[in-house]
Amino acid sequence: MKELATERIKLRAVEPIDASMLFIWENNPANWKISHTEVPFSMHNIHQLIEQFSSVRTSGQLRMIVELQENNKAIGAIDLYDVNFKHGFATLGILIADTQERGKGYAFEAISLFCDYCREVLSLNNLQCFIHADNEASIQLFQKLEWRMIGVRKNWYVYGDNLIDELAFQLCLKK
Repeated sequence: MKELATERIKLRAVEPIDASMLFIWENNPANWKISHTEVPFSMHNIHQLIEQFSSVRTSGQLRMIVELQENNKAIGAIDLYDVNFKHGFATLGILIADTQERGKGYAFEAISLFCDYCREVLSLNNLQCFIHADNEASIQLFQKLEWRMIGVRKNWYVYGDNLIDELAFQLCLKK
């Protein structure tokens, strides 16, 4: 297994020291649309989440911090959840929380690394992700990564007076 790093980024485990940063990211209303959050997280909730991330085999979820190599600055997180080891699938989500670092290819690199980890270390067969149909940047990202769109849930989300479709994407890790 190669290191979870490229020349520009690395993926690392979530540590208790990350609690304040995660508290800010999780409680930023601008991120709530993609995370489906409706109420703020308490710091106690954040500490519980960090504890759950320590064992993907028990909790069925894993979060890693996306960090810049040049200065060790955390810019986002990549998540694996609803992990089913029996059938070898899970759901992936990513957030580049630092808006100044979006659009620079970091999410592409992070997902590529994480997919290798899911295949080689966790022995997963398939990954899925769900994207709001109005999130053009994420749609283009997953298409560039060669994920296949496998379905549409019509009018799945309600935001104000708007109904938004959800797009389902899949990546077969083992051909």
